Amino acid sequence: MNQRTRGLAPEEETVTLARVTGETGGDLVLRRVGAHYEIYSNGVFLMDTRDGTSEREMVRASLAALPKGRSHARVLIGGLGVGFSAREALDHPRVSRVDVVELEPQVIAWHDDELGEAADHVHRDPRCRVYNADIVAWLAEAASAAEPVLYDVICLDTDNGPDWTVVENNDRLYEAAGIERLSRLMAPEGVLAFWSANAVDAFEGLLRDRFTSVEVVEVVVARGVPDVVYLASDPRS
Repeated sequence: MNQRTRGLAPEEETVTLARVTGETGGDLVLRRVGAHYEIYSNGVFLMDTRDGTSEREMVRASLAALPKGRSHARVLIGGLGVGFSAREALDHPRVSRVDVVELEPQVIAWHDDELGEAADHVHRDPRCRVYNADIVAWLAEAASAAEPVLYDVICLDTDNGPDWTVVENNDRLYEAAGIERLSRLMAPEGVLAFWSANAVDAFEGLLRDRFTSVEVVEVVVARGVPDVVYLASDPRS
């Protein structure tokens, strides 16, 4: 779930469609503002359906970084959100399977209703599997399996970045042990990607310690500093 810049026209009507208690214990709210949808947690804006450029770019750049000729790619996405990342993966000709891990069951449920229109109901695509789980626990279980599923692309879009996590325990994803666990789920010559609302030099350093190839992609946004996508491949032995 990611912080996104908003620019609302004053005439846009705002309607609260749902308010529930989220998995973190606070309010989780779905609003419609004009023709778009917004999700808030404890009064903090998380995401909306207005753009999605940077999360789509994360998926595009990750798939472009795969070896030429790689087809039937398996993609793992941390965070369903409004579905833009999953939709970008499903629409790519090299992708055969997309697994999505989403903490909030209500976010998944909202995709059965109006929110699903934003990304053409990704969860109904037979190539897409949505798991309602804590991403940290899910990854730990997946990595410890006797024969773990290996992914050609892993995209983490669960937080606002390494230094701005939505769920307290998610900081483990951006630590050395978490990065090591993720690397064990990467297929040979696979790509690991992280979305961030800003550059985090210390995190980039951790990636460079673990991978021989690290690329930092900046995505210009309407206001503020660019969004950042970190791409890592070729884990060190």
